[in-house]
Amino acid sequence: MIPVYFNWSGGKDSSLALYYLLQNPEFSVKALVTTVNEAHQRISIHGVRRELLHEQAKQIGIPVHEILLPDSPNMSDYETAMNKGLQPLLDQGIRHCAFGDIFLEDLRKYREDKLEEIGVKAIFPLWKRETGELIETFIDLGFKTVVVCTQADKLDESFVGRTIDRDFLNDLPDGVDPCGENGEFHTFVYDGPIYKQPLAFELGEKVFRTYGKSTESEDDVCGDSTERIPGFHYIDLTIIS
Repeated sequence: MIPVYFNWSGGKDSSLALYYLLQNPEFSVKALVTTVNEAHQRISIHGVRRELLHEQAKQIGIPVHEILLPDSPNMSDYETAMNKGLQPLLDQGIRHCAFGDIFLEDLRKYREDKLEEIGVKAIFPLWKRETGELIETFIDLGFKTVVVCTQADKLDESFVGRTIDRDFLNDLPDGVDPCGENGEFHTFVYDGPIYKQPLAFELGEKVFRTYGKSTESEDDVCGDSTERIPGFHYIDLTIIS
């Protein structure tokens, strides 16, 4: 069997891709690789607490391999941290990795190009599958997932904290991908066929955050040209012990 590490976000696409990979006798998944914001102790982008990540790994039965990132890293910081963080897996002879990406061509090319530099081949179990079909399959398989983050200009805060079911899908506005593949929303999976038992958690506070980067120049010494990307709605999840 070919040893593989899986790039794990804790969300629905990761879970479904891992499900399919575990059904394939050609591969053996050795680790769940997750980037964690070191300052906030949360999964990058999704904002889920680190202890919930560890509980996921425990219930799946595959060890988590964390790569710690600084707060708001630039691309150079990110790539340096990734290369350093992956080295222990490369030292074990793992030369394949898997992702839950579905149709973003530029993201796939970026991943493949960077991995080629370190001698790793990427696998995409969900690639080019129709997203409406994928989310229906996800629900039919018995996966349960809660929305932990939405892009505010795509989905309002009422969607944060909801479990994805057919009512949720029916409520999505036109133009929002049912798998959130364009970044419209992110999720945390707490039950399903890859879990030994469901994760117990409770919903906490909702918060709104915006992020931006300075584009200051010599003609803009006050930094008024700061470029902002859309805000995001988050909900905190806390584990129930």
